[in-house]
Amino acid sequence: MATPSLIQEFERAGQGHVFAFYNDLSAQEQQALLAEAAEIDLAEVDHLTRTLLSKDAGSGLDLSGLSPAPYELRPENGGDAEAWAAAKATGEAALRAGRVAAFTVAGGQGTRLGYDGPKGTYPVTPIKQKTLFHVFAEKVRAAGTRYGKPIHWFIMTSHVNHGPTEAFFKANAYFGLAETQVHFFRQGRMPAVTPEGKILLETKGTIAMSADGHGGSLRALDRSGALDLMEKQGIDILSYFQVDNPLVRGIDPAFIGWHVLRGSEMSSKMVAKAYAGEKVGHFCSQHGKNIVIEYSDLPKSFQEEIEPTTGALRYIAGSIAIHILDTKFIRRMARGSDSLPFHRADKKIPTIDAAGNPVKPDKANGVKFEMFVFDALPFAAKPVVIETPRADDFSPVKNAEGLDSPKTCVDDQLRQFARWLKANGAVVPTDATGLPPFPIEVSPLFGYDEDSFANAWNKLVTKPAVAAGLYLE
Repeated sequence: MATPSLIQEFERAGQGHVFAFYNDLSAQEQQALLAEAAEIDLAEVDHLTRTLLSKDAGSGLDLSGLSPAPYELRPENGGDAEAWAAAKATGEAALRAGRVAAFTVAGGQGTRLGYDGPKGTYPVTPIKQKTLFHVFAEKVRAAGTRYGKPIHWFIMTSHVNHGPTEAFFKANAYFGLAETQVHFFRQGRMPAVTPEGKILLETKGTIAMSADGHGGSLRALDRSGALDLMEKQGIDILSYFQVDNPLVRGIDPAFIGWHVLRGSEMSSKMVAKAYAGEKVGHFCSQHGKNIVIEYSDLPKSFQEEIEPTTGALRYIAGSIAIHILDTKFIRRMARGSDSLPFHRADKKIPTIDAAGNPVKPDKANGVKFEMFVFDALPFAAKPVVIETPRADDFSPVKNAEGLDSPKTCVDDQLRQFARWLKANGAVVPTDATGLPPFPIEVSPLFGYDEDSFANAWNKLVTKPAVAAGLYLE
């Protein structure tokens, strides 16, 4: 029987306390605890204890040889218009050939929004109140129609929201996509440990487990069989974006084309930082490699450094978690010939004491381990970073109020819709920021980017007046 051997493995690894209350549990609770324990790679936990938790573990970030990463400027900002046109044509060819799939990291809950449910089920559009998942589904569907190839969509959930997410898609008939186009899989988990590396129990029968970070998506793609499915379908380009950003162009031909033309294994989009201390990662170069340094790690003096010739911020390229990855590169990163590093995060972790009584700590009592997807950049051959307009690609919904809230996101959607309409000759009243005074909405099925919107608008024999409540589908 497998049960004793698993318990013995934990005992040999010095983690036998995980089963301290095993005999107090019901048979069902015992099976649940064993299933959680079976997720844990004890050798990996031991390695992380020795490397990240030991007194000899390196502290502080190495900033030697650091410089801003190069990136491709947009044509309107001085970039090569012919190169962008060639990239777009190449990306469109890749889409018509069925080489591209979409990938959404969607393990989060809507807790910070005061919403009880998977974040992807949160409503975000101005009039129809479409959810994040609904918006992305229509973008994927419309792009598939435009390029004559249905696009596969891979969605990484978490153990907390996997069931509700699948149920949500079924209840909404997959928003018009074929069920065979949409693929769900769970993110991996890691146990939380004490500062000495002992695995923490949440209750007598459950381990304190947490998601392994968005970098864990690369391992999850491999372990779930998603990469095998892509290989069978002839997909070798994966467009990565996070669930909280409805403005994202998840299927962007120019971005795909830059990735293909450069022979890149991992490509990224950047926006010019709005101000020195904006809370985004920074694209940097170091010792011939591209890296991303988080805002919390890059010293203020670097963040505020100015280019003497232009007066602009020197470290201006902000990371917005939009990437394209080569599927063979993902496989290599997942299998360990190259692998993402784990980071430690000291946290307050609800646990139990030696007698099994609940403990709610008032300060950090444990460590969570997580991986960041941008840590794959230094391993990637020929990485490319391209500039993207913030107004076309980035308006996340993170906070209930203030910055990056539902209100700011709706306003940014309205500005985009108004901009598209104006560019095609429509009369739209707006304020100085481009915001119309009334709600309008454009379904991605009508237009999901400037080009597709222009095509659909110009086909209309009679153009509707732009007024409060206009909805285009």
